[in-house]
Amino acid sequence: MASLRPVLPLLMVAVLIAVEERISGPSCVASGRRGDGASHPDDLKVMMVADLLLRGSDASYADTFFRDSFISKFFRKSFERLKPDMLVVLGDISAKGWALTDNKWLTVLQQFHTILGPVGGLPLHIALGDRDIGKCSELDEQFINQVSSNLPGLGSSGCSAFEIGNISFVSLNAVALLCGNNDLRFGVEKVVERESIALRNPMNEASEKVSEPTMRTEGSNNFHWRDNHMESGSGPVLLLHFPLYRKKRNIIGGTKVDPGIYHHMAEGLARHDDSKFKDMEPYALDQTLPVNATEYIFQALKPRIVFSGHTHSFCDHTHGDGTREITVPAMTWAARQKPGFVLVNFQQNKAVSVSHCSFASERHVILTYIIFFMLFIPVLVVIRCSNLVT
Repeated sequence: MASLRPVLPLLMVAVLIAVEERISGPSCVASGRRGDGASHPDDLKVMMVADLLLRGSDASYADTFFRDSFISKFFRKSFERLKPDMLVVLGDISAKGWALTDNKWLTVLQQFHTILGPVGGLPLHIALGDRDIGKCSELDEQFINQVSSNLPGLGSSGCSAFEIGNISFVSLNAVALLCGNNDLRFGVEKVVERESIALRNPMNEASEKVSEPTMRTEGSNNFHWRDNHMESGSGPVLLLHFPLYRKKRNIIGGTKVDPGIYHHMAEGLARHDDSKFKDMEPYALDQTLPVNATEYIFQALKPRIVFSGHTHSFCDHTHGDGTREITVPAMTWAARQKPGFVLVNFQQNKAVSVSHCSFASERHVILTYIIFFMLFIPVLVVIRCSNLVT
């Protein structure tokens, strides 16, 4: 025992580091339809995360010195192991962004980049969520414009269209689409119409302009669209915070779905009354976009695949027209569920493979630390006693 005394502290540190490395690594499982053929160096791998719920300058000591530190290790391990080409955040990067000043919003982004650390140099896209910009009755176009100006690639309405690795992406401000008739929603509609025109006329997209959004009607949420005869799945990859409306449970890969996203009836959504939102906090809103907004998006954009967040749970769902939608789990312990993310591989042969990755729960990590110290404390006591005897 005496010979172990000098090296015991180093041994404890080495074991602790090994344990942290073990529990901070991602565990990934392929979901649903796998891609066809072997991977290619030119495939685009995108890491999709959602609902980080960061608090910026309002973060507690536990957030700063424990939770953020662990999630930072998880990001690092995930990037080292999976080597993604791009990072996408599907909304709610902030826990209470709608209530923050501009300066405090910047502290949220600083906290996010601190968590990313040296792996934050990848191409990055951040969509807007309801926790970021607020409830329907408080949507402020000037505030959203200010927030969007600090996020990479977002326009004044909180939308974006970009291309990377020959893959086209369209990111929409789903909060504005959920909240009924407002100027911000009309801005989102213009983005949808512009991308729809580009999809129908890829060689002449600059020659057509959208002067007025086509979704506007008198006092209702009924949507009207131009005919788009492109095939389903021929459009861009669609990024949203809120999931699209789902008529039935159609799940692939054996994945269980959070039943909360199915609590609407189609008839009720068609008669959507925005007045009921005025006194409701974020996350008390509908869990999916209305059925008419969903049909409009399908008709106008013909998305290749859809990625959404908000529900905090992973879901692999196929809509009636064959469009696949992946709902990304929350990337935070604050959601009280097992955190995780989605890794998407866009292959050169147009196939898309999806893996659901997760990491240890907060309770699991804390329990691991407790067991570690409980195992080593008796050893320290024995050594201490032997020192007293000698």
